[in-house]
Amino acid sequence: MDTITHGIAGALIGKAVFRGEDILAWRRPMTRARVITWSLMLGAIFPDSDVFRDVFSKDDLLILTWHRSITHSLICMPFFAIALAALTRWFVRRRNWDAPSFAVLTGIYAVGILSHILLDLATSFGTMIWSPLMWSRPAWDLLFIIDFAFTAILLVPQVLAWVYARPEKLQVRALGSWFIFCFGVLAAALLGKIARAPYSVAAIIAALVALTAVFLLPAVRGWGLRVPAAKWNRAGLVAASAYVAFAAYLHHDAVRRVDQFAAQLHLDVRSRGALPFPPSVWHWDGLVLTPRGVYETRLDLSQMSTPSIAEALSTISYRFYPDAPPNTYIDAAMRLREVQAVLWFSRFPVTRFHKEGDDAVVEISDLRFAQVRPDRPAPFTYRVRFDPNGNVVSQGWERQ
Repeated sequence: MDTITHGIAGALIGKAVFRGEDILAWRRPMTRARVITWSLMLGAIFPDSDVFRDVFSKDDLLILTWHRSITHSLICMPFFAIALAALTRWFVRRRNWDAPSFAVLTGIYAVGILSHILLDLATSFGTMIWSPLMWSRPAWDLLFIIDFAFTAILLVPQVLAWVYARPEKLQVRALGSWFIFCFGVLAAALLGKIARAPYSVAAIIAALVALTAVFLLPAVRGWGLRVPAAKWNRAGLVAASAYVAFAAYLHHDAVRRVDQFAAQLHLDVRSRGALPFPPSVWHWDGLVLTPRGVYETRLDLSQMSTPSIAEALSTISYRFYPDAPPNTYIDAAMRLREVQAVLWFSRFPVTRFHKEGDDAVVEISDLRFAQVRPDRPAPFTYRVRFDPNGNVVSQGWERQ
């Protein structure tokens, strides 16, 4: 999950569960409730601080071997929570701010860090939650790394709580917020069109109608002013949880369809999965790893409500990505430490080989990260170039 969404989720949890207050009230004093929201938001962001190591390193593989490891570990979480609570207590004492006790702050930071870990687990990237004892990368494959709908569900109730906090300039705040979010929907749809991602005009219209209802209807006779901020935020937390639960239900259905797809083709399955395919929660990327390569089928669960699963599967198109036949260059590439790290990370790797002049090029792509645009290299493609004598000329990620 992207860092911004993590921060929004942390702020929502702080307001919905721990009676935190809006952190953007700059002219108001720093109260205990605001310290709670800030702490939970910072705790939810903290695990992504591991990316700063990239600033001091030229190792392109840190995104595989380091990102989402120690700072995302359930084992290390208590130690980070204690350290952040101690730092916060020191800071608030210097500022003479009212703040929760050290024990309460430790619990708040633990909740924030845990929310980050769980949301990252919900994606397909993999999170090393048992590091440093175990370096596996569990992934639940429920949400895409950037999910605009999920981010909006987390953010809208917090904005609504601000909009309907007081009657002064209510119409300006409501209309302004409604316009910004509607513009965001249209901008996301445009980005999806540019990236050639599947999107639905009906879904866009439904999103605009829903935003109109939630932002403007509460202004009728001012009933939204009678709703406490905590209730807006609790409703948002419930809605976000329901969205993840719905994604889990769809994922289960998508995996079932992938299994039946593999059985229909009599595939020798080494691994299979159904991964979220942006931008809609209805779209999934079915992948099956076999000894000869990877089969991919795109699933639109909103269009697969036929009575018979077998009948629906018979109409599904798929692509096969074969591995290149073994040769000395591929064998040499597989022995490289960097390539071994890439293969450790990859769940659905495909190996390709071609010549560029006298040079031989070996490419390893992880099809877990869908290639939305066919005119661009697949994400997470690692290239090794050999000269005619079999020496490595260069290696690294293929740039998008």
